Amino acid sequence: MLRVTQKKSLIGRTQRQRQCVKALGLRRIGHTVDLPNNPSTRGLVFKVQHLVDVEVVED
Repeated sequence: MLRVTQKKSLIGRTQRQRQCVKALGLRRIGHTVDLPNNPSTRGLVFKVQHLVDVEVVED
C-alpha cells in the first residue's frame, strides 16, 4: 500500500495535474489516502510527485 498526502495547492497547476490529484482521491492540502501499490497508482503519483508525499505502508 502507498500512503499519499497532498502537500501543495493545485492553484496555478495544469489541468492534467489537477485531474491526477483528483484521480488519486485527494481533495485538499493535508488530506491522506491509502492506495494499492500498482503501476497505475505509481504513474499518477509520478506525474504529481512535486505536490504529494508518498510513503510505503505494510498492511
